[in-house]
Amino acid sequence: MDICNLLQIIDKTDVTADERLEALKGIKELIDKGEITRDGDGSWVNNHIHTCYSFSPYTPTSAIFYAWKAGLGTAGIMDHDSVGGIKEFIKAGEIMGMPVTCGFECRVNVAGTALEGRRINNPDQNSCAYLAMHGIPHQSVDAAAEVLEGIRAKRNERNRKMCEKITELVSPYGIKLDFDRDVYPISMAHEGGSITERHILFALTKKITARYPDREEACDFIEKMTSPLGKTREKLITAPDNFYEYDILGVLKGHMVVKFYIPAEDELMHISEFTALAKKLGAISAYAYLGDVGESPTGDKKAQKFEDDYLDDLFDTLKEQSFSAVTYMPSRNTAEQLAEIMRRCDEKGLFQISGEDINSPRQSFICKALGDPKYAHLKVATYALIGHENAATECICKSMFSDATAEKMPAIADRVEYFAHLGGLN
Repeated sequence: MDICNLLQIIDKTDVTADERLEALKGIKELIDKGEITRDGDGSWVNNHIHTCYSFSPYTPTSAIFYAWKAGLGTAGIMDHDSVGGIKEFIKAGEIMGMPVTCGFECRVNVAGTALEGRRINNPDQNSCAYLAMHGIPHQSVDAAAEVLEGIRAKRNERNRKMCEKITELVSPYGIKLDFDRDVYPISMAHEGGSITERHILFALTKKITARYPDREEACDFIEKMTSPLGKTREKLITAPDNFYEYDILGVLKGHMVVKFYIPAEDELMHISEFTALAKKLGAISAYAYLGDVGESPTGDKKAQKFEDDYLDDLFDTLKEQSFSAVTYMPSRNTAEQLAEIMRRCDEKGLFQISGEDINSPRQSFICKALGDPKYAHLKVATYALIGHENAATECICKSMFSDATAEKMPAIADRVEYFAHLGGLN
């Protein structure tokens, strides 16, 4: 089978994981023959790649291939409310000879903490924070899946109501959005995937492009639903076809959610439940720092203030809630923001992780900011994650943050060094 057919198969969500993995084996044979080469040198890392099991143009298998092709030496899966793609991701990594790390992210409520009532790192809802769970031991994936299944079921009740609110907004223009007919089928919910606001808006995007095939008319409609597009309008009109719908999605995500969003309540774990779950699973609990933002690199966040005015309370809460790590993106924040976060992590003994949030075909798998020597420790951290995950898969007692490990190596710097070498860092 030729490379085009193999690439089509690894991209497909309507075939089985085994079929995608078999196609990847064929691609690997072509790589070994020198018929396919990578674009980078394999020195880059990324621990935050979304797949079709939350929202992304990539299957777990294609995420591994395109990450390798771009020049990543390691890759990490990070889906919303789902670990459904992890087993495929691990197998794809093995086929490509690429070490991987596995996790998920979800939202929690912070009632009873110093963060209650505040806009934290969630643009849509106060008292609600995004958290990441990294380095899940492989024997704990099924236990994580059981917990997340209940969260997704409750989330879908809210998703259905949000689709109804959107229909109220767009029905005067001859558009209706049905959760079961339009949204569910473009997800991997039938295989343990989640359905997010992005799925809802992508389904709406497809309705808009069907109703208004002329891009000028589509932009007119989008402006009615959001706000004047400015320079974005030209990009939408001239974008390559394979990016067009994702560009519309970015506009809708940044400017329309406020019109239909229903606050998450029943589906949210408490922040203390999240860290307790991480400890039980042998995984690493991480707070995802967002920071005050200007222009979003993914195009889906407005300029807005988040945690920077109350960092003392934030970091005190992280320690009170027994967090192990903070994750952040150098491409998203200023050098001053990053220096402050790194200083506070060192002060509180928190492991520092980085990953570039990948969920659109416009995004590069490589975060060039990680090439700055100031952030060299984040590459080391990636290999420490790999070492942790491998060790914890042998026995949770060997994980980076187990009581036994903490007793042997109290200093986080010592643990990072030890597990990074365990993970293959030379």
